[in-house]
Amino acid sequence: MAGYGQFCPVAKAMEVLDERWTLLVVRELLLGSTRFNELRRGNPKMSPTLLSKRLRTLERAGVVRRVGVEGHTRYVLTPAGEELRPVVEALGAWGTRWVGGLGAADLDPHLLLWDMRRTIDVAAWPQERTVLAIVLTDVAPRVSRWWVVVRDGQVEVCDDDPGYDATAVVTTPLRTLTRLWRGDVTWAGALRSGEVEVAGPEAARRRVPRWLGQSVFARVPRPDPAAVEA
Repeated sequence: MAGYGQFCPVAKAMEVLDERWTLLVVRELLLGSTRFNELRRGNPKMSPTLLSKRLRTLERAGVVRRVGVEGHTRYVLTPAGEELRPVVEALGAWGTRWVGGLGAADLDPHLLLWDMRRTIDVAAWPQERTVLAIVLTDVAPRVSRWWVVVRDGQVEVCDDDPGYDATAVVTTPLRTLTRLWRGDVTWAGALRSGEVEVAGPEAARRRVPRWLGQSVFARVPRPDPAAVEA
């Protein structure tokens, strides 16, 4: 990309980082994705060609290193790339606090369930195989049913019925589940309002919020609306 023609370190850093999708690729690497297809799952609206281009740019800048593992290509952050962790975390916290509102284009069941999958705390789930079915009421039928399967310390998210009986079933709009994940609303409030319904044995129903967890940004304190308007 063209430079800014400035000696300022912020400008020099932005010459590497401010192209569209670049920091989102870095975000995925920071979250542990190393394979090309994993990086695509975290950015499903990014074309393979553009992802390849951004990875090459980050390699040239010394942010990413390509390594071969058992015949497969992996992408890992260099020390310079790892130093971007607090930058990305600060951007996420700032976005949580100051950039509100979710449009229809921001809602994606594939991305939401992928994000949930990689942060689920398996220690909170029973030791035996446990299946949580999720029914999304405001999306096309082909993407409305999901299953989270936890067994042997591993998490699997399926959009086809895995063939196991569900321990509990969550029924809710995608928008509500996304807001719960982000921490914009509470499980208690969503259950009281009827935006979320949870079916199953009482013990399982009580544990569902802990099973699914929340985004790392869910606990970021929001500004007082009155202070923002002032």
